[in-house]
Amino acid sequence: MRVVSGDFKGRMLKAVPGTATRPTTDKVKEALFNMIGPYFTGGVGLDLFAGSGGLGIEALSRGLDQVIFVDRDGKAIHVINENLKSCGLEQKAEVYRNDAIRALKAIQKRKLVFDFVFLDPPYQKQQLVLLMEMIDKEGLIQQEGMVICEHSSSISLPEKIGKLVQTRNESYGIIGITLYKMQAEDEGEV
Repeated sequence: MRVVSGDFKGRMLKAVPGTATRPTTDKVKEALFNMIGPYFTGGVGLDLFAGSGGLGIEALSRGLDQVIFVDRDGKAIHVINENLKSCGLEQKAEVYRNDAIRALKAIQKRKLVFDFVFLDPPYQKQQLVLLMEMIDKEGLIQQEGMVICEHSSSISLPEKIGKLVQTRNESYGIIGITLYKMQAEDEGEV
């Protein structure tokens, strides 16, 4: 597993030992970032279910200013911190051991708002709709911000969740990527 592009292109990243996490493949990561960027001029991201931190580190490498990494697994937190250190990105990251629901509640209390939210829950624990409902309801995403969901390609997600509107859905074998964009205030309901 490596950083695909940007300032840290080619940098190898450690994976979390065991089978509890499944890192996003380089091919899927490259396709995903080509859909949403491929590069950024600043912004803040949230990498929920961060695993090894590959998506958030890729986003930092491509120009985001800051990423918050969340995972409930202690081994994952250790690997995220090691990967951030190997890239010299500790100052651009916050890393928390927490489950997704509690993390979103804590983020809401801090009144944080993101430009990009990466959701990559374990396939057997699909919570994407619930999490996106929380993100929308609590106002955790900027106007025109994006939620990027990685999921089993056999799962079909709703076209709209609150003010989050599906803009793209692609499959890469067993992996699906669905993008949602926050509907602008002036677009309103029709």
